[in-house]
Amino acid sequence: MSSRTFLHCETSSLLQHNNRLCAHLEQQPFNYKVTVLLPDCGCVPAQLDTALKSFQSFYLVRKLPLYELLDKHLSQGGVCGLSYKTHIEEDNCAFLKPNGHLCLSLDKDSYERLGIEGKACKPKSSRYVVVVDLTDSSMAPGGRGYQRLISGLTSRLPLKMDFLLAPHSGGRDALELLLSRYDWSQHMPEVSSRLLTDLTCPAPLTSDLHSYDPLSFLEWLGAVQADISRANAADSFLSSLACPQESVASSPSSFLLSARGLLLPENVTTLIQQLRHFLERPHSPPWAALTVYGFADNLYAHERNFYTLMLFPDHAYSLHLATPAS
Repeated sequence: MSSRTFLHCETSSLLQHNNRLCAHLEQQPFNYKVTVLLPDCGCVPAQLDTALKSFQSFYLVRKLPLYELLDKHLSQGGVCGLSYKTHIEEDNCAFLKPNGHLCLSLDKDSYERLGIEGKACKPKSSRYVVVVDLTDSSMAPGGRGYQRLISGLTSRLPLKMDFLLAPHSGGRDALELLLSRYDWSQHMPEVSSRLLTDLTCPAPLTSDLHSYDPLSFLEWLGAVQADISRANAADSFLSSLACPQESVASSPSSFLLSARGLLLPENVTTLIQQLRHFLERPHSPPWAALTVYGFADNLYAHERNFYTLMLFPDHAYSLHLATPAS
């Protein structure tokens, strides 16, 4: 974690209808990795393996003209995605959010050529952000907003980008016509599991934030996920890592599950539901830790890079949100 990162923590229960968990998940619309740590677990739970393998496939469309994203069958038909291998501080980037908002990050020259109102990323910045609600009535074909934007993207600024696209909420059919016109490849999230033997955990771990230091726990969790020895002594100037103090006896076996790809909030929600059911079972682990990593080069990286959700058998949870300092 960066030294200039804020950590926001909150606790609630999945049984409370007014908890804000779903709202937090939606604020990070594009994710490239999710991991689940299950301590004291003898085997990979079948329902979790099935949930990970049920994540939707995604598509890499090469040299996609951005005006194609204005098609209402895409923006309102359950398709979202982001430009591929573009760098937010250097390149023109685009994002189609699940709510139908098209977001463009442009350099000053491109912004002026596009001719659509936006705002500077920061005061005196040379980069600009344009956000267009494609579900608005003015963005219907023939509408004033639609005509202005499609004119900008076809004549004044005919941008083409490699694009990752994923269907959500039954939007797979909306992609078929688009894919027929361009070079594309289909991909499935990469699912894996790793057995951890003699894993020693911090203790105690409950939904009460006063029972443990969240920052120290996240450092320990990061070391586990990166397969870094937690027994390192801090006696080497160049390469040592001093991990948090651990005080629970080693469990004979634990599992770290992961999926990589273009992952959407609904995938995370499905996984959380299955984790919740798994923890309800007798002799389940005392907790589970789910960590979700967003794409670094996207418009939302300044708001959210990753988050970790701690789930407990009594349906309580602790949510840790890492937010880079501005």
